[in-house]
Amino acid sequence: MENTINLQISFESLIQAIRSLDLDAKYQLLANLEQQIFEAEEELHEDDEGAVAEIEAVQDEYDQGEYMNINDYVQANQSEAL
Repeated sequence: MENTINLQISFESLIQAIRSLDLDAKYQLLANLEQQIFEAEEELHEDDEGAVAEIEAVQDEYDQGEYMNINDYVQANQSEAL
């Protein structure tokens, strides 16, 4: 069973609390925030028909060879340099 606490604190108090954390705790907080932001943005894009269409169009272009991934790009540039 997970216990939860719902606190209401001012944003400034939150910032001060974050400043008091050690570096490892700040990295853990950053990783958690980035994951939550990624999930929230992903949900927004899933609901946005325009974004879904654009992602599908880019995927189609990639599948047709109109784009290359970073590894292919690096390999192509290395061969040209030789």
